[in-house]
Amino acid sequence: MGYYKIGKSVLVSLLMVLSASFVPSLPMLLMTSPVLAQTVDARKAEADRLIEQGAKQIQVKQFNAALQSWKQALHIYREIKDRKGEGMALRNFGNVYSFLKDYPKAIEYLQQSLKIAREIKNVEAEGNALEHLSIAYSNLGNYPKAIEYQQQWLKYAREIRDNKNEGVALGYIGIAYRNLGDYPKAIEYQQQSLKIARDIKDYESEGAALGNLGAAYYSLGDYPKAIKYFQQSLKIAREIKDPLRGGQSLGNLGNVYYSLGEYPKAIKYYQGSLKIAQIIKDGKSETRALGNIGNAYRDLGDYSKAIEYLQQSLKIAREIQDPNVAITLLNLGGAYYSLGDYSKAIKYAQESLQIARKIKNLRGEGYVLGNLGGAYYTLGEYPKAINYYQQSLKIAREIEDPYVEGRSLSNLGLSYYKQGNLALAEITLFKGIKVYESLRC
Repeated sequence: MGYYKIGKSVLVSLLMVLSASFVPSLPMLLMTSPVLAQTVDARKAEADRLIEQGAKQIQVKQFNAALQSWKQALHIYREIKDRKGEGMALRNFGNVYSFLKDYPKAIEYLQQSLKIAREIKNVEAEGNALEHLSIAYSNLGNYPKAIEYQQQWLKYAREIRDNKNEGVALGYIGIAYRNLGDYPKAIEYQQQSLKIARDIKDYESEGAALGNLGAAYYSLGDYPKAIKYFQQSLKIAREIKDPLRGGQSLGNLGNVYYSLGEYPKAIKYYQGSLKIAQIIKDGKSETRALGNIGNAYRDLGDYSKAIEYLQQSLKIAREIQDPNVAITLLNLGGAYYSLGDYSKAIKYAQESLQIARKIKNLRGEGYVLGNLGGAYYTLGEYPKAINYYQQSLKIAREIEDPYVEGRSLSNLGLSYYKQGNLALAEITLFKGIKVYESLRC
């Protein structure tokens, strides 16, 4: 299914040097040699140059070279005790590792940058670090931790009366609550974000808030409201000539009609989204649109066409090294599962599982484990099915996802029943029922 995120990358150079001249009548503790001051100035200038060099290398995707440039700059900043420069270099490391999808490493550098920003009271650097820490934790699927940093970022934005970032932070919090399954709270935050965007006439943020509201209502199952907000988001995207947002809105409308079972209508919107992605050469959106079209054809029963589109999606995803390739692999496995080709379904699910584990996406890992359990259940290999369902259940509890927990318990119960273990099946199914009942509260 389609989705999108909001992200930024900022490269800033802020430097400061303290120097004093030698005056014989002053105490020696207050004196610095002019030669030493000039040396510090020269070292600072070299660090500045390396930071700029790294920024240029990033623009041409020379990531390793950029990291080397910034590593040298960081060493110099530490040598001359320039804390602002040190914090900036660390922040650059964090932002690049986020871009490279190495979120644990990104978090490590951003935490160091945040610590320095707070020590030297650099509020702008603090806000930047909080924003990117929240994004990194969101991308890891750790939404409670993401919300913790988003709330700090929101507080920062309000303290400095930055309405734009206040609205963006509210939107991020709303997205995190939606991913946690708390849709009323997600809607509450997105409504606040929408109000600020309209108050300051920020049409881009308004379109984003409308799209996020549509996504929250979609997750809530209120499809008429979801369509209403997605249509408004699409209208703004077309007015301000934002093809990326327009393509996302078309894809989201396709998702609603897909969920309504109106597959031909869903395909029409997905095709519109695909056309825009191809025009603007957005590989990520292109692979998502192709995957969605494939899923729609699968549910129409046209498995050959479904596999054709999903294979195209997989090809592009691999070319652009899209981490969401795991989703495409999973969907392709689903198409083969529908065809009754369980060996291929398991093969693609296993590939998807490897990627989810590599990028430490626990939520995705839990979902794939559940699918593998389903494939082995269908094959009648109940011990293997139980093994995968138990792993899925463990992750669901770890990330506090009651939906996956309930599904895993239900599937485990059915597997125990098929094995003839009626007592364990009854206990497990009863636990699953209790989890589902708690969701209604």
